[in-house]
Amino acid sequence: MVSRRAVGAAALAAAGLLPRPVRARDAALSSATERPIRIAMLLYPGMTALDVVGPQGLLAGLAPGSLHLVARTPGPVPSDTGLSLLATTSFADCPSELDVLFVPGGDGTPAQMRDAATLAFLRDRASRARWVTSVCTGSLILAAAGLLDGYRATSHWCVRESVLPLLGAIPVDERVVFDRDRITAAGVSAGLDFALALAARLRGEDYARTAQLVAEYAPQPPFAAGSPAMASPGTTRAALAILGDLVAEARAAATGRAR
Repeated sequence: MVSRRAVGAAALAAAGLLPRPVRARDAALSSATERPIRIAMLLYPGMTALDVVGPQGLLAGLAPGSLHLVARTPGPVPSDTGLSLLATTSFADCPSELDVLFVPGGDGTPAQMRDAATLAFLRDRASRARWVTSVCTGSLILAAAGLLDGYRATSHWCVRESVLPLLGAIPVDERVVFDRDRITAAGVSAGLDFALALAARLRGEDYARTAQLVAEYAPQPPFAAGSPAMASPGTTRAALAILGDLVAEARAAATGRAR
């Protein structure tokens, strides 16, 4: 049973909010009791920052010193809203053996669906990873790499039914979908659900419940508009107007791959 202090310290250490000696001590205590999980989280221009930051915040305590933010080259990587995240590891230097390979979504998804270096990196690491995972339209990138052929999977609702099948995946309207060693999650905020579900598989439900409580993850959204099934037709039309370019570009990328 993991303690609240252990989970809280790990989360704070990941955010850089604990003094360095305390971070080092808690990392040492964690590694003494459990082998750190090896996680690689892909960063690319135009990703959605919350797709990465939400899961990273909940999974960092499992991977002290072994959670890698990976891009083609290390350094700042801009998200689709302008916020940059710092890649710590290049494709070449990313560990070859991983417990978790993770891909976020975002407006930059279609470009990554066509990017040979990114797709080659994902295919290589996925061949040895324990779990191959995504949030939001990250599943389209996995699928473009041929990693979801014949797998049940989900994605952001705007592309789940229209684009995923073009790439060989079987679309499922669920928040988090497990199929063998693949885990895919729906749009953006589903990354928190994904991270807790994965943490339960990696360290047990007690750990995941404690992490959820430390994060005070008890959502009570102010509006019932989080999916097309709940939103009004007008709200859905407004959302599709915002998402239209992403949908069209992702479909074009998927169609080009199919040819």
